[in-house]
Amino acid sequence: MTAEPGSVVVGVGIDAVDVERFALMLGRRRGLADRLFTDVEQADGGGSPARLAARFAAKEATMKALGVGLGAFGFHDVWVEREASGRPVLRVEGQALEVAAACGASRFDVSLTHTALTAQAIVLAHGVPG
Repeated sequence: MTAEPGSVVVGVGIDAVDVERFALMLGRRRGLADRLFTDVEQADGGGSPARLAARFAAKEATMKALGVGLGAFGFHDVWVEREASGRPVLRVEGQALEVAAACGASRFDVSLTHTALTAQAIVLAHGVPG
């Protein structure tokens, strides 16, 4: 991956999710998956709590990379898609895109990982200094 000329990292976010606890929450709260995840993410997750937990971690890591907390934008404003190669790609739109622009972020890199116990994501927000 090549960086844009003159671009810098304007934010870094990381988040970890306990997979068992997350699976319990999804099971107990009807409709929670629909509130947290896009249709693309739910299909991509294949019903795997670990995969969904990693995608939730990516949403929270994005908030941290942009220096904001829960409520700054909706969960559907940020989602993870996979390229044909399997590489995850972070998509940002709506209010999250506005927050990103205000922070000078115009591009994101995301990395996901999970085990049966823990799911993690790291997000790098890139931008060009003003």
